Amino acid sequence: MPRTKVQIKRIGVLTGGGDAPGLNAVIRAVVKVATREYGLTVIGFEDGFGGLIENRARRLTEKDVVGILPRGGTILGTTNRDNPFHYPVEENGEVVYKDVSGRVMENLAGHGIQGMVIIGGDGSLKIAEELWKRYSLPVIGVPKTIDNDLLATDQTFGFDTAVTTATEALDKLHTTAESHHRVMVLEVMGRYAGWIALHAGVAGGADVILIPEIPFTFEKVCEKVRERRRAGKKFSIVVVAEGAKPVGGELVVKKVVEGSFEPLRLGGIGNVVGDKIEEMTGIETRVTVLGHLQRGGSPTSFDRILATRFGAAAVNFLMEGRYGEMVCLRTPDIGSVPLAEATGAMKRVALGNDLVRAARQMGISFGD
Repeated sequence: MPRTKVQIKRIGVLTGGGDAPGLNAVIRAVVKVATREYGLTVIGFEDGFGGLIENRARRLTEKDVVGILPRGGTILGTTNRDNPFHYPVEENGEVVYKDVSGRVMENLAGHGIQGMVIIGGDGSLKIAEELWKRYSLPVIGVPKTIDNDLLATDQTFGFDTAVTTATEALDKLHTTAESHHRVMVLEVMGRYAGWIALHAGVAGGADVILIPEIPFTFEKVCEKVRERRRAGKKFSIVVVAEGAKPVGGELVVKKVVEGSFEPLRLGGIGNVVGDKIEEMTGIETRVTVLGHLQRGGSPTSFDRILATRFGAAAVNFLMEGRYGEMVCLRTPDIGSVPLAEATGAMKRVALGNDLVRAARQMGISFGD
């Protein structure tokens, strides 16, 4: 679509999808750069696209972002529901899904907003792309996911913090595993990509790492545990990504949430693996599901810096007329890619990844 530069004086910002450490750092950078560098007014929409649809918004000034850099979560609130192009509405006692994107555009016009910064994962960015394609709304996307599974950027903010949290958990599990001569299984997030499990597993000294990209067999996992026992190592640490599955097996789904960007909620594979290890080896096994601890807490310095760079770049790109794009990290620089490219494919761990190779060379099993 041709780029026609718009005279921008007021911009909106929202956070959509699951929360991630660093969201507040992006909001802070957007507000400070927009007001200081360009004299813009910034309007924050509450609770993701729900606030955009229901017109729940407030002005954000520098005073509103004081002290939020080290805070996890998002001061605007977020949700992984409320797609304006597929929004649930009750009619005659039944829920039907309608396109209410026209209402979104009316709300934006009512606030005098000429451009939007949309911070989110693939679901939120697909909505941003549709708003740009259908309405030519000047929009810039900011990639956010702890899963690090967006193809168009080297890394997303929130990932480093999630890996750090998982690594710290592994450090703690090591001591209790060694004391009781147990197998400890840690289930981590990541959806259909194994980045968190891979990085945390290597950083935390895991003996087995199970990721979605490499189907495993219980026999191979137990073989590694027995091998360690024969070598006099009476404990083992197993890291399992929530999307991992055995050869010929299925994903373990915890529940299905209708109306969500990501309706399948994975979870439970850790307990499946733990039960099998104990059954097949006779070794006492304990399972820890790290869950939303990976989403919470203060962002690491890396994530604070990356999020700040993304937020500043988003405002700069809007003012330069680079609409319908997503900011991205192309190490060491911040660049941008079309939103269509950003949401076109998932970034998964390649079998030839150098970290996978290094892990194998150090004796870590992937259960294959």
